[in-house]
Amino acid sequence: MSGLLGIRLLLLLLWGCGCLWLTSPTSAALVIFEDTEAPEETTGAATRLQKRSTNETMVEVHSVTVDCTVTSRFAHTVLTSVALNRANSSKEIFFEVELPKSAFITNFSMEIEGKVYVGEVKEKEKAKKQYEKAVSSGQTAGLVKASGRKMEMFSVSVSIAAESNVTFILTYEELLQRKLGQYEIQIRVKPKSLVQQFRILANIYEPQGLSYVDAQATFLSNELLPLVEKTVTDKKAQISFSPTVEQQRKCAGCDGTLIDGDFIIKYDVDRQGSLGDIQIVNGYFVHFFAPPDLPRVPKNVVFVIDRSGSMSGRKMAQTREALLAILEDLNEGDHFALIEFDSSVSSWKESLTKATKESVAEAKIYVRNIVDRGATDINSAMLEGINMLIKDRQENRLPERSIDMIILLTDGMPNSGESHIPNIQENMHSAIGGNMSLFCLGFGNDVDYSFLDVMSKQNKGLARRIYEASDAALQLQGFYDEVSSPLLLEVDLQYPDNAVDYVTTSHFPQLFNGSEIVVAGRLTDDNLDNFLVEVIGQGLDEKFNVQGQATIVDWNVMYPDETYIFGDFTERLWAYLTIQQLLEKSKTGASDEKANATAKALEMSLQYSFVTPLTSMVVTKPETGDEPDSPLIADKLTEEQRQQAERLRPMGMLKPAVASHQYARGSIAPHPVYLVVGDPHFVIELPERNDSLCFNINNVPGTIFNLVRDRESGVFVNGQIIGDKKIPPNGKMNTYFWRFGIIQQTLGVRLQVTTQDISVLQDGKEVKLLWTDTASLKGPNVDVLVTKDSSLTVTLKGSVKFVILLHKVWKKHPYHRDYLGFYTLDTHLLSPSVHGLLGQFYHGIEYEVTDIRPGESPEKPDATMFTKGQQLNVTRGWQRDFRKDIKDGKNVPCWFIHSNGSGLIDGAPTDYIVSGLFTTV
Repeated sequence: MSGLLGIRLLLLLLWGCGCLWLTSPTSAALVIFEDTEAPEETTGAATRLQKRSTNETMVEVHSVTVDCTVTSRFAHTVLTSVALNRANSSKEIFFEVELPKSAFITNFSMEIEGKVYVGEVKEKEKAKKQYEKAVSSGQTAGLVKASGRKMEMFSVSVSIAAESNVTFILTYEELLQRKLGQYEIQIRVKPKSLVQQFRILANIYEPQGLSYVDAQATFLSNELLPLVEKTVTDKKAQISFSPTVEQQRKCAGCDGTLIDGDFIIKYDVDRQGSLGDIQIVNGYFVHFFAPPDLPRVPKNVVFVIDRSGSMSGRKMAQTREALLAILEDLNEGDHFALIEFDSSVSSWKESLTKATKESVAEAKIYVRNIVDRGATDINSAMLEGINMLIKDRQENRLPERSIDMIILLTDGMPNSGESHIPNIQENMHSAIGGNMSLFCLGFGNDVDYSFLDVMSKQNKGLARRIYEASDAALQLQGFYDEVSSPLLLEVDLQYPDNAVDYVTTSHFPQLFNGSEIVVAGRLTDDNLDNFLVEVIGQGLDEKFNVQGQATIVDWNVMYPDETYIFGDFTERLWAYLTIQQLLEKSKTGASDEKANATAKALEMSLQYSFVTPLTSMVVTKPETGDEPDSPLIADKLTEEQRQQAERLRPMGMLKPAVASHQYARGSIAPHPVYLVVGDPHFVIELPERNDSLCFNINNVPGTIFNLVRDRESGVFVNGQIIGDKKIPPNGKMNTYFWRFGIIQQTLGVRLQVTTQDISVLQDGKEVKLLWTDTASLKGPNVDVLVTKDSSLTVTLKGSVKFVILLHKVWKKHPYHRDYLGFYTLDTHLLSPSVHGLLGQFYHGIEYEVTDIRPGESPEKPDATMFTKGQQLNVTRGWQRDFRKDIKDGKNVPCWFIHSNGSGLIDGAPTDYIVSGLFTTV
């Protein structure tokens, strides 16, 4: 089983033949295919794909191009594809694009037989009449649907005559947001078939200067790596990837493609001046503010945690897991409090506590004992937290120069105490009084996100949805990372009143480390000699105050050969930012303010041809036979509409729709997982088949097995087993892996991992890390992350990732010892020749199970498996997967192959025994 196989499920549910996927902040997915019937919902995609397979050569995806131009963080992306109908009859061809939900579609066109059909942006209410007319006549009129957490899908189909072609062009724009110190363009490419002309081209123009640009891809082999061309100068970067058809081929003469994964571009800009960077072009200015080297301001944070009955099970377990990690990250200058609530409210302590090692350790014990129960009284719990902060401020228990914040986590509607939402919002706004920030995290689909969104924005904060999934704890931790390090408070950016107007928001309650403040406006005075800019804020030690004279950057001089590119980008950036902020005001202001903000946002959306929640793009399809032209409607979905769509969709459809997986802290992605734990138990999880295979390997203690052997990439992993302290009463000696050797021969990297410590050897230098500490080590060729007494993540440069879990046993246990579990990720980055006890399965395993029959145990049926030309007797059982629960693990059902995996593994187990931990022969 391989990473490639694990992605097939996603492809089927995308109806894929040619697919290209960009994830946030600037992202899209492009799918072109043909059929004689229009697609319905995603659930039927697998069946339809099989039907199409016999005619797949009838429609040729001639070209796929993603052209992304980033000008001072403003991304303009054009996706173009040309498809040819080579059949002798007309065919329905579908075009699908996934784009980030933060982007605005600005243009869509189709060119068919020389005629161009262009979408028109209209007021949503006017477009709605055309939509309803189309729906009433039985046509499918909606073009945009929610797709996963961060994207939405634009799709359209058109009938193409025999021997004709169609060109699809979609354009969208957005302002890239800086998060955790970088901007990111992530392009997911999954053509599924060979493309005659395939190109990704990204041009980045940053007059402020580029501090670094990184481009990588998960699918890059040694052959494809040189095709990624990156040219970086002081203020411009160009990244391109254009493999030929032959270079795309998975193997000589076959139609499979190597292009299958994520193409990722990350960058940041130089930040030398405290004033930031001000750019003036064509009568508009934009100010980027993120000064370097500011000390962090201590924070006083109250965590208000919902423990109501609806938080039972995995939600509560993930909340505890996230809180434990967050507590570990608190700085000693911070103060914190824990409040849990259902229909009643409980506090860990009566006031905030300084985050010392001792207090954090004590808080962790409290968190581990939080259990779910009761109803949901958000109002009382929030007031408790607000009053605690106010009281501690009044009694001078908190640092004078610090920021107060509340982080609320809830999964449901208030149904105890005060339950009227407007009253709760008013109570919070009145109690907070502008003196602290409120961040609301809505867990799952039952929460009223709009309620949390408005309440947080009324109180200098923001809301975030936490999706009910296996990575929920990571989502919680990721949000906390974004707001955990405030640098400035109450930031005011001031410009000459007589020189500018229509300025976007210029007061910000805080600036967090790794983020950026952006202000834009229109100039009213061409004389810029007196364009004085001043920024005022509150820092750690003193008032922050910096001022300076804005100067015009002559883009014609800076980029003399490319002036045609830039046009009116500052004006469109200003319009994009203004509309976004007007849409926010339309939710949170007084009734007249809401109406004015809505009217102005609509006016600007139409003026600049942005598809926003107030507008729609109307696309008129050409006539087909006796049917007249039919309108299709592309909308921008609100977060509430996305949530409603998810509530109506079966859970089984949600999983593959989550197309963008951002993992941190050594997390494990839900793709195929290969692991070995326990006695030792080998498990091959196959998500695309919703199944797993497992087998044991038994031998004498001290034996060293080769698990991964890839001579082409230079990666080797060997593991040594150890036995029980003594033979247990049942007479069975258990063996476990207690030591691993990881080698990257090409890069000169060696790691020895034991149950006591980790040694990293590179370039003749050795670094030793202990399991008793949380630590990280970043090198040019290897990154190592140790989570205290828990896990180790090893990422080899441009290659595979390994996760090793430490299983600790009671020291006085009469028989058992500590042992290690071994997991592999990103296996598709290894060569097709990879082998070893685990490695042989990285690129696929074909098998069929039939004749399921009763076994020796009623809950463990036997069956017949056909694989590798052999017939095996297998038994249904289960093994433990400890990735999410290091203590108890999770049962993984699997087909167990007896006799040391005989018939499933190549050769015999003894063939995998090696002489030393770092043996590479």
